[in-house]
Amino acid sequence: MHTAHVIVTLVTAFFTGSAAVVYLIGHEYPKAQADMKRIPRRYVPVLGSLLAAGTVGLLAGFAVPLLGLAAAAGLVLYFTGALVAHLRVGSRNLTGWAIFFGTVLGNLVTNLLYRY
Repeated sequence: MHTAHVIVTLVTAFFTGSAAVVYLIGHEYPKAQADMKRIPRRYVPVLGSLLAAGTVGLLAGFAVPLLGLAAAAGLVLYFTGALVAHLRVGSRNLTGWAIFFGTVLGNLVTNLLYRY
């Protein structure tokens, strides 16, 4: 179980960390997504910061297990909010969301199974 936990955590950290970078460097994609979901663009850096904090928390979870668990739970909540934002505007393009949600949910599950 240790190997699965490490691999899933590293994959999840890669995905969420990459998304955080894209959000924080001011790339056009997150801005277009915010516009489509009718979210003010000023929230894009905030969302990127939340992703970055979740990524750091996942990696810190190797040293402080409770922090990793909290980060995984927080990212599940983050992507649940993303689903709500998609559905609120009638977006049915949920492939990207499903990939991210699957990885963070998988991380939460493996974290729980490994630690408890």
